Amino acid sequence: MPKHEETRVLPYSPEQMYQLVGDVARYPEFLPWCSAARVRSVTPIDDGEEMLADLVIGFQVFRERFGSRVRMFEGDARIETEYLDGPFKYMRSNWRFVTAEGGCEVRFDVDFEFKNFLLQKAGGLFFYEAMQRIVKAFEARAKELYG
Repeated sequence: MPKHEETRVLPYSPEQMYQLVGDVARYPEFLPWCSAARVRSVTPIDDGEEMLADLVIGFQVFRERFGSRVRMFEGDARIETEYLDGPFKYMRSNWRFVTAEGGCEVRFDVDFEFKNFLLQKAGGLFFYEAMQRIVKAFEARAKELYG
């Protein structure tokens, strides 16, 4: 099952990076393969808020919608995403934003498995490259907004 972890130091504040990653509705503007996003609801939870959101991801002939529960904890500068429905058996990702010399240390990890064996095999072939492109897209968006 593909897993990926990455840590980068970027010249922005933890608050800026938290806001960028938490703005799910704008993902189609800058994330590769994301063609649509819809926020279903946002509700308060202990120490934060919970968003239910749908993303439509397309790559060549593959086009899927999936739903996620996004738990955002602004005080801790962290975002946890849990898969609800769509083409995965499971998917979890976490973002953590920590003040660092020169800006913000961004920690990201993701772990998932497709339901479909063929998608799982195909996803495994380009997974690392896809994660690199996604992280770079967030970096470029931060530079565009805050640079």
